[in-house]
Amino acid sequence: MTAVPDRGAGAAPGVDRMVVTVTPNPSLDRTMEVDALDRGEVVRARAVHLDPGGKGVNVSRALAANGHPSRAVVPLGGFEGDQLASLLQGLGIEVAPVRITDSIRSNVTVVEPDGAVTKLNAPGPSVTDAELEALLERTVVACRGAGWVAACGTLPPGAPDDLYARLVSAVRRVGVRVAVDTSGAALERVLAAGPDLLKPNETELTEVVGSHLQTLGDVVAAAEKLRSHGVRAVLVSLGPDGAILVDDAGPVHGEDGVVVPRSTVGAGDALLAGFLAAGGEGPGAVAEGVAWSAAACVLPGTAMPGPADLRRNEVRVRPVEPERRLRGRGDPASIARPPEGAAGA
Repeated sequence: MTAVPDRGAGAAPGVDRMVVTVTPNPSLDRTMEVDALDRGEVVRARAVHLDPGGKGVNVSRALAANGHPSRAVVPLGGFEGDQLASLLQGLGIEVAPVRITDSIRSNVTVVEPDGAVTKLNAPGPSVTDAELEALLERTVVACRGAGWVAACGTLPPGAPDDLYARLVSAVRRVGVRVAVDTSGAALERVLAAGPDLLKPNETELTEVVGSHLQTLGDVVAAAEKLRSHGVRAVLVSLGPDGAILVDDAGPVHGEDGVVVPRSTVGAGDALLAGFLAAGGEGPGAVAEGVAWSAAACVLPGTAMPGPADLRRNEVRVRPVEPERRLRGRGDPASIARPPEGAAGA
């Protein structure tokens, strides 16, 4: 294993290649901040935010907020689709639309003062085989000359589980690296396609390998199982435990100081965005991703951090301590483990 010094993140690297995101099941995300969520009662929100949603869309938003070029491939249908496109364009994100018949979905997130998050996610539109084929074709055209394609989120109802595997094969033929952030059957099916990067969270990693994760060493072992299928690198988001990258150079662990989050929705998407913005490999990219993710946690709703929000000097990247227990696994200093990165899931 290559030795990794314990260090701060320092300044952001000057990597500025286009990152294309693909979000097969995008959404409009309405976030409401409440004092308490009481079942069966009338609850009045003290703040409301409307954001373009879906995991890949969030990656594009984070990139754009930090001045990195991004192009978003999204199916668009109905009034909600037009509104999503308008919101993205208003953020300076180039939209590569795929027109579909059904309307895209709307999701609701309720955030309480202690950081507890309740999400109500709609299933999404029914997408035809022809529309899915158009999505793949649009992605290939959009990614020419790009540094990375990030394919993210759940699939719309009725979409085949191998959609991301097909996307990886199609994009690889034009020489672009592919990152995938998904779960369930879609994650299982994409392993054999050998994406350049997988970005599961702790829950998704547990489900795909079928073993319970207690320590950082368990996380590394589980990530190596995914790499045994041909995946080049695995970046695992661990909520308050930061993130672990496992690749040919050996595992490294990055984390920020523990904070009480305002909203952790989208934090995993910010992690992936920062990692890709910094080149998509190595300890420096881990540090940048963790800085973006930590900054997202203290922002309202699904807001993505900009340069003024980042605290790079508070990030540490070091070799993995295999015996260290994950927070919430008997650590008395643990904080609640919220569903980070769940926006637009």
